[in-house]
Amino acid sequence: MTEPANPLLQDWQTRYQLPPFAQIRAEHFAPAFAVLFDRHLAEIDALATHPQAPTFDNTVAAFDAAGADLDRVRLTFENLCASEAPPELQAVEREMAPRLAAHDSKVAMHAGFFARLDAVARQAPTLPLSEEQQRLLARIHTDFVRTGAALQGVARERFTAIAVQLANLQTQFAQNVLADESAYQLRLMSDADLAGLPEFLRAAARGAARERDVDGYVITLARSLVQPFLTFSARRDLRETAWRAWTTRGETAGRDNRPIAREILALRAEQARLLGYESFADYALSDRMAGHARAVYALLDQVWEPAKASVARERAALVEQATALGEPTDIEPWDWYYLAEKVRIARYALDDAEIKPYFSLDAMVNAMFDCAERLFGVQFIEQTGIALYHPDVRIWEVQRGGAPVGVFLADNYARPNKQGGAWMHIYRRQTRNGRGSDRRIDNHTDGDSRPIVVNNNNFARNSDGPTLLSFDDVRTLFHEFGHGLHGLLSDVTYGRLSGTHVPQDYVELPSQLMENWATVAEVLSKHARHVDTGAPIPAALIERIRASQTFNQGFETVSYASSALIDMALHLQKEADSIDIARFEAQQRERLGVPREVGMRHRLPHFSHIFSGAHYAAGYYVYMWAEVLEAEAFEAFEEAGDPFDPALADKLKRYVYSAGDSRDERAAFREFRGRDPQAAPMLRKRGLLAA
Repeated sequence: MTEPANPLLQDWQTRYQLPPFAQIRAEHFAPAFAVLFDRHLAEIDALATHPQAPTFDNTVAAFDAAGADLDRVRLTFENLCASEAPPELQAVEREMAPRLAAHDSKVAMHAGFFARLDAVARQAPTLPLSEEQQRLLARIHTDFVRTGAALQGVARERFTAIAVQLANLQTQFAQNVLADESAYQLRLMSDADLAGLPEFLRAAARGAARERDVDGYVITLARSLVQPFLTFSARRDLRETAWRAWTTRGETAGRDNRPIAREILALRAEQARLLGYESFADYALSDRMAGHARAVYALLDQVWEPAKASVARERAALVEQATALGEPTDIEPWDWYYLAEKVRIARYALDDAEIKPYFSLDAMVNAMFDCAERLFGVQFIEQTGIALYHPDVRIWEVQRGGAPVGVFLADNYARPNKQGGAWMHIYRRQTRNGRGSDRRIDNHTDGDSRPIVVNNNNFARNSDGPTLLSFDDVRTLFHEFGHGLHGLLSDVTYGRLSGTHVPQDYVELPSQLMENWATVAEVLSKHARHVDTGAPIPAALIERIRASQTFNQGFETVSYASSALIDMALHLQKEADSIDIARFEAQQRERLGVPREVGMRHRLPHFSHIFSGAHYAAGYYVYMWAEVLEAEAFEAFEEAGDPFDPALADKLKRYVYSAGDSRDERAAFREFRGRDPQAAPMLRKRGLLAA
């Protein structure tokens, strides 16, 4: 019998040319990649041996367009490994990680092509190139240099070997965290175990139990379950159990990430030295807006001591609350969320059990789409009957004035085979005028490649009715949608410059900025309606929610900034071979004075941001860096007196959401705001600076 053709290597005759998910099996990827690696290298070989002298078009633009078939399969693979990865696909991911890294190194180390690219780069000042073309040339040349293209001999070979080793280790780190999160179950079997839990949390825990085919209620290590449990459970012993499981991910026997992290650090430090940098942090920051660690510390130092002072005041309020409740006053880490919620209710008359019925997931999805339409003129039209990779996933065609813009997928629920957290990714990047592969939307044939974007969240499904969100969940939903819009609204010519392919400390600007519209009163009054009665959220409740946004910000800032500071200190180490990350973390926490009952948002053994890949390594600070930018940006709308001011929205689209990396980000922000960003709006927003 003839073996069926590999669907990954066929033309995808699906709607929107989506991957043919129903046909794809884990075993299809390795043979498809083998073919596509050869095909891509043949393209690079052809560019390297082009008979004409190197030019922008036959070298730089041609490289940007190369590898389109590999790109679509690789993006499919990355998305499935993150969103729907049963054990057989995880095994393929481990197998393919070093092979993908080795292929990337072959491309990056292609001496013939780099010689032509370097020749064009040397001519750059005299070439008649547009701003975007100059930017593409500079970015691709920088990419090659940073991945070792200029190295020679033994150094060149060693750099390639390191890249392969890192791919293996980073994949293992991520899979260990996923395994710990998937395996853990805190079963609640009696009424006493459920003490203090509101009905929405009980419903979510019932749903988690059904998914795992067990009786009763289950708390997993999905943030949308464990954090509410720590917030509401009256059982201090169970809170401690859940907290210890949550904070010791990555330390389980048989999948201990501590030695893996040490090896990753040592290899990164060696990699940086090969490229002439003293540390990996120096290497990473040289290609970001910050430029160097001094700029990062200059920002974090502005918040660190004020945040710790705020924690001391917040802790005093928690002690007072514990005394009133007859609870122990020796505040432990597993007490903070619980007591802080009591203080929040007392101070702002806010209770998640009161808030959540106004924030159904479906209503908040409609709210963010409404904001996108009012700001940027785009409409989201849901499509049905399309085979996707899981029944949870929904899909929308995105249009502006009836013309297609892109495709948006939303995958919002936690699952055992899905990594934790929240993120955005793409299945297809945006390009213009036929650059890259010709991936159209249905029958539109203008040659533009329109993006396919996916947002992932890990909300706890309510199997008994509508899924209700906390206000933090709402902000997360809007945050990832901001990334999604950054990909969807991209309007550049070249794939390397499109969408979110920008410096890491800029990429969080569009996402964090979008969170602001989740607190706009007219958005909430329109979309936040009681799930049972349909009544709009009371104006007084909106004001209490908005007033509470600075509550507990000492805790939030310290837990975040401690992770960012320790990440930076770790990657500034020149010799990392002998680092014991547990000891290093403890020493740094003591040096910084991190309050024991606050701790870090991410302990090192499960800090996937920095160890499952290099994007956020020496870069966890980027959220606060971008927060400075977004606070400045939204302040412009506040000054205008209209959160949907048309002129500002047009500038925001042009200079932020659509620009990709087609121009210098500092210059782009300055064009939008009219000045360089200052930290004061961010500090005021966090309540760390007097208004």
